[in-house]
Amino acid sequence: MKRLLTIITLAACTAAYAQKFNHYTTTEKAEWQQGKSLRMSKTAGTLPALTVKGDEQGHVFKAWGTCFNELDLDAISLLEEQDRQEVMRRLFSPDGDLRFTRGRLTMNANDYSREWYSCDTVAGDFRLRYFNIEHDKKNVIRLIRMAQRYQPALTFWMSPWSPPAWMKINNDYPVVSSRYNKQPKEKDYLLYEGAEGQIDEDEVKLAGVRKGQFPRQLAAQNYMIQDARYLQAYADMFCKFIELYAGENVPIDMVMYQNEAYSYTPYPGCAWTAEGTVRFNRDFLVPTLRKRHPEVKTYIGTFNTNRLDYVQKIVDGLKGYVDGIGLQWEGRDNIKALRQRYPDIHFVSSESECGNGSMDWRAGEHTFHLLCDYIGRGCDEYYIWNFILYDNGRSPWGWAQNALIQVDSKTKKHRYTAEFYAVKHFSNLIPGGSRVTAYKSREENNGVSVIVFMRPDGKRVVIAGNFTDSQRTATVKLGGKYLNIPTPPHSFNTCVETR
Repeated sequence: MKRLLTIITLAACTAAYAQKFNHYTTTEKAEWQQGKSLRMSKTAGTLPALTVKGDEQGHVFKAWGTCFNELDLDAISLLEEQDRQEVMRRLFSPDGDLRFTRGRLTMNANDYSREWYSCDTVAGDFRLRYFNIEHDKKNVIRLIRMAQRYQPALTFWMSPWSPPAWMKINNDYPVVSSRYNKQPKEKDYLLYEGAEGQIDEDEVKLAGVRKGQFPRQLAAQNYMIQDARYLQAYADMFCKFIELYAGENVPIDMVMYQNEAYSYTPYPGCAWTAEGTVRFNRDFLVPTLRKRHPEVKTYIGTFNTNRLDYVQKIVDGLKGYVDGIGLQWEGRDNIKALRQRYPDIHFVSSESECGNGSMDWRAGEHTFHLLCDYIGRGCDEYYIWNFILYDNGRSPWGWAQNALIQVDSKTKKHRYTAEFYAVKHFSNLIPGGSRVTAYKSREENNGVSVIVFMRPDGKRVVIAGNFTDSQRTATVKLGGKYLNIPTPPHSFNTCVETR
């Protein structure tokens, strides 16, 4: 018996030491290549970037998602039927590439709609007699149907870009005038109430290069009319939208009151002050939802500002009213401080940065970095903006943007961009319910980011991004042994444990 126990013990040790990881790599010239399996080692290839003991709690990651926009529908409609089905299968099927299970919607038009529209154009319709989603049924809901074919369990959340124009002080859908809209320039002074301040219609386009605080100057007043009749009718609109979408088999389980309240845009938008934000959510939106749709959660956002004290003022004013925070763009700068201040609240990356229409490798690297940083710092859901666009992804408001899939409008052919593979290195092998156990950013680790997950099935996944010009070894200490990951220059790497 003693000899048998010794043999079993030795076998167990050998099996533990022989643990292997499948290694997948993407570079600019070769996507999703499965290389030689990696074995755990007794020795470190380099100084370990991370040490994972195995008892770390981390935070639970919940879901991967994307947004549904009209320009996405226009792009996918250019493809042949067989190609459309291939695209949707790879994006949404449980055995596809990206395996999205969540979707983001807008009430009324957003900046990737074909043009401005709203669900209620009748001024003074406080009872919402004319509120409808007929426009959506012909457009965005058609796109949702394509996705539901491959993922019937899709769930959704919603945020508006702008209230109906008749509910705003400027009586128009944008915030500032532009060559891309018809708002009179004379109305621009409303944003700062005549105070000194420069309005740059292209300011929000400076993807990845803005320095300092954003915005440079905060709005001095709310563009949403603050009369209680308007605020209550607007809260009722959220409920009506949820109910009408439910009737189309599109379940909405979360809302945020406004997309990017701090981008003062020439496209659909709405500036809010901190006081107006707290008042609308606390006194109108949350009580109305709790009464009519208690199953729907309210998150506050989307925060696209790094003015931490301003964000804290809002969240402090809504304690007990909201379940989470949505962050994008400069909001990422605040994640660590906000998690320390609000340990019991959920954080989501509400929209990945959109880029400038290049759809190149550099854009893919940036998205890979954002995935690492948002999730590593504590976000438990991650949302891509546009998943498919044609040509350079230019909107009616003049902004070219990136997508996971690019369609050539002349040839009607499509290609999967570097951003598609950046997302695949995460979402393909990290299901909801996985724990984020350790993270080190590229800034902290000489250009190589490393993040470690523990999946519900007990298998560990290590993801590493090499943003440097040289071959690097990313070493992670897992328990008493080391996983030494060879990473080519400028590469995405995912290692999943096999048993």
